[in-house]
Amino acid sequence: MIRPLAFVAALAVFVSTTAFASAQDKLIIASGAQGNWRTSPPFLGNHAGIFAKHGLDVQVLWTQGGGETMQAVASGSADIGVGLGLVAVMSAYQKGAPLRPIGNTSTGPDLYWYVPASSPIKSLKDAGGRSIAYATGGSSGFVALQALSKLYGVDMKLTPTGGPAATLTQVMSGQIDIGWANPPFGFEQRKKGLIRVVAREAELPGLDNQTSRVLIANLTALKNRPKVMEKFRAAYAETIDWMYASPDAMPAFSAFSGVPLDIAIQVVEEFWPKKAVLMTSLGGVDAVMRDGVEMKFLNAPLSKSQLDDFFAHYQK
Repeated sequence: MIRPLAFVAALAVFVSTTAFASAQDKLIIASGAQGNWRTSPPFLGNHAGIFAKHGLDVQVLWTQGGGETMQAVASGSADIGVGLGLVAVMSAYQKGAPLRPIGNTSTGPDLYWYVPASSPIKSLKDAGGRSIAYATGGSSGFVALQALSKLYGVDMKLTPTGGPAATLTQVMSGQIDIGWANPPFGFEQRKKGLIRVVAREAELPGLDNQTSRVLIANLTALKNRPKVMEKFRAAYAETIDWMYASPDAMPAFSAFSGVPLDIAIQVVEEFWPKKAVLMTSLGGVDAVMRDGVEMKFLNAPLSKSQLDDFFAHYQK
């Protein structure tokens, strides 16, 4: 039998716990490139308790790439998406998709393409008629390959292969000639001499200060849950600060990404200075639109009124 005082105490704990749980606002976040530094803030912020501190119960839904992420957000299956190519989001906006960018995910390039060490392919100039991988339709990799194909005047067989792990399997089994990845994926295979890099997104000119990938939100969620979105922005920004300041961050990222700590540190130092992942970063919009029109992702550049509407919820 529970004694009266003990029962009261137990009831008080139950009520307070239930009240805390019910006070947490739930958000579903769709994100591709699992294990990548620029898409890891939702996971790492959860790990560090930052989202919970801001009153958020965050569930991360991992996707196979930008196309799946965008579809999840546009359909309302997810409230927020992480790591979408800016030109792809603009294209979806022109077609009436109910989504808007709310902040920067990454500035500058990070994707690369590789072949097995035994492959005769040395660069994309040798890749005419070869199959080359990207994640899914609408992904930033697909956009980059369109531009690289034009840059080098090479006609390649662009092939959707899903995430980096699935792509590596297809490359090493000979189903695909050239695979895609983003850091830290593939760094161990490179270190062991199993694969060779043959192209980088960084080969495209003018990307260093260009906003390449953004956070997006479902338009209905933005309109109906503005306070929750403000909580998310605050928690996400605090998570970025934690990732670059806390001694616990790199071990957590190493465990999350499944790569040794020294490689995790190397990847962040080489590819991701803090300024590249700040939510408030925004640059190269005119160049993004120009390239989008040229590659037929956009019907025309967005007008000033369209840009004002498009970026109305962007973190400032």
